[in-house]
Amino acid sequence: MIFAANFKMHHTRAGTAEYLKELDTLLAQAEFPFKTLVFPPATALQPSTDWITVGAQNAYPAEQGAYTGEIGLSQLEEFGIDTILIGHSERRNILGESQEFLAEKFAFYQERGFQIVYCVGEPLEVRQQGDEAVAEHLWEQFVGIDLDYERLIVAYEPVWAIGTGRAAKVEEIASTHAELRRRIARPILYGGSVKPTNIREIAAIADVDGVLVGSASLEVRSFFAMMEAVAPPQV
Repeated sequence: MIFAANFKMHHTRAGTAEYLKELDTLLAQAEFPFKTLVFPPATALQPSTDWITVGAQNAYPAEQGAYTGEIGLSQLEEFGIDTILIGHSERRNILGESQEFLAEKFAFYQERGFQIVYCVGEPLEVRQQGDEAVAEHLWEQFVGIDLDYERLIVAYEPVWAIGTGRAAKVEEIASTHAELRRRIARPILYGGSVKPTNIREIAAIADVDGVLVGSASLEVRSFFAMMEAVAPPQV
């Protein structure tokens, strides 16, 4: 199972360093059979630890260049980072990244062998139209994306459940992940108000291979508690 933490615009460099140190210690003691990813802000990027892969929330599809406010491949390489989040709904809907641009970004980092967590999700008005409308909307977000890429991880995050405290119903998650599984053989994560109180039921859903966690991952103990909740019993 994969546990991914998206800090968004939270935590400083010093705070992230403390977080990684504490979480790495807890994971070393627990030896959970999980893959752990942490995506801090660009100003807090630092090398991965023994138990945690640090990734970038965003980067421009270029090594370097005249792109004010962006970071590129050369900045990521300085920290040994080869994992990136692409397509998050906040990048799509708030910052206006088009499908064409996301596909360009995906191809650039795919060519360089990055592990890519690629996000898709639907707004509430689409969900209210039913499963067929949701499927159509989601597959449009895969235009130009290589679903056979060996380092691809897909994250399904219904936009209406991100940061709202309302997770999708088990039936909604199950039906959507089943639809995605029809064409995707890579891991599929669920994201959207995942927290310690609902992690067990989410993790038990077929075709859910892990979770992408936002606000509930900002505290080390909260994020670790999710792993403890679904960890196999020690022999």
